[in-house]
Amino acid sequence: MNVTAFLVSGLGTASPEVIGEPYEDADGTVYLPMFRQPVLVFHGTEETLTAAHNRAQSRSMHSSVFTSDLFGTGNDRDNRAAVRAVGKDQLDLVGIAVYGARNAVDKVLKGAQMHS
Repeated sequence: MNVTAFLVSGLGTASPEVIGEPYEDADGTVYLPMFRQPVLVFHGTEETLTAAHNRAQSRSMHSSVFTSDLFGTGNDRDNRAAVRAVGKDQLDLVGIAVYGARNAVDKVLKGAQMHS
């Protein structure tokens, strides 16, 4: 779940239309806005993940990556350096996030299963 949180954290900055309005309770306490749409989490084999990453890249879709190297870093600067040090075809992917039209995302995630 922590990987999922990291992966989706960039979507609001790259695609601000995915973020709704701030929440407010009856006492006037304001809370941060959240995604307008559900975040669907899928799982699959390493091959499925690599294929999805390749399809997302070939379609120039907004995406984020989480690699195994990021488990050993402790800050954003080191995270970016760890990804920058490896070519996209050699990334040891743990997860990806993809944003786009539903039919396009469905095609990218072909072979993945909905996480329960």
